Amino acid sequence: MMDETAFWQLIDDSRDAAGGDPDEQAQALVERLMGLTPDDVLDFARQFEARFQRAYTVELWGAAYLLLGGASEDSFDYFRCWLIGQGREVFEGGVHDPDELAELLPDFDEEEDGDAEELGYAADEAYERLTGLPLPDLGVRQPPVAQGAPFDFADKTVMAARYPRLWELYGD
Repeated sequence: MMDETAFWQLIDDSRDAAGGDPDEQAQALVERLMGLTPDDVLDFARQFEARFQRAYTVELWGAAYLLLGGASEDSFDYFRCWLIGQGREVFEGGVHDPDELAELLPDFDEEEDGDAEELGYAADEAYERLTGLPLPDLGVRQPPVAQGAPFDFADKTVMAARYPRLWELYGD
């Protein structure tokens, strides 16, 4: 059974190996997962998915909208994968208080950062390469809507009030 520390160590090691490049991080993560048992890869996948779902909040989506200059549902999915890839401190801080991302991501570049779609598939790829079978259904379902009360991401007054630090850096 993979514990939380081992999960985050795999994330950190893959990010360090990739020099922060999300696609290279996904490949580095696949390589590291290939050194584990299929059961450990399943444990990793469950932990990744649990964090991915926990980050499915309106508040975090609003922060992603500011950081990325807009965020569709797919963009927000890829952002959440990327946020997990940034490690425990950034992930936990961003989920707890999305405006904190202004300090946690001082060098954020919307051209380079915020999109790690492939990271979300690393466990699937490693499991399939290890077993020849697709990753089994993890039994985790995304809620139909993000948690939290919706608000208009395009309303500059609302966004500036909800995310004062991010607004100062990324607002219009």
